[in-house]
Amino acid sequence: MKPVPLAGLNILVVDDDEDSRFYITTVLEADGATVMAVASAEVALKVLPELQPDVLICDIAMPGEDGYTLIRKIRALKPDIWGKLPAIALTAYSDSEYRSLALEAGFQTHVAKPVDPGELVAIVANLVASDQINLEF
Repeated sequence: MKPVPLAGLNILVVDDDEDSRFYITTVLEADGATVMAVASAEVALKVLPELQPDVLICDIAMPGEDGYTLIRKIRALKPDIWGKLPAIALTAYSDSEYRSLALEAGFQTHVAKPVDPGELVAIVANLVASDQINLEF
């Protein structure tokens, strides 16, 4: 049996594009994750406390509140809890300036759309593994 790299992970996906939410959800669930996908920063903030995600994957360019604003709000909520939430910025803006902005806002990594399914799974698995290593020390 093939190992399921994301088994047991609870992932919150925030993207205003329905096709992107469907694609990311399908990829992550196929590798064992439980995914909740929402269309806005406002909804993400409402479900966050109840969902207690292990990972956040968030689009940057969204109407209303963008991904930068969302991650700053999440980091400020309860810094002892949400300050450590592994977060991936997923965006069509792929140059180094946008990467820097994402990291400064509070994301651990920045991934350009469209993302290869295997690459997305590897990024999530590696981010969670490195986060668990950091928690052990």
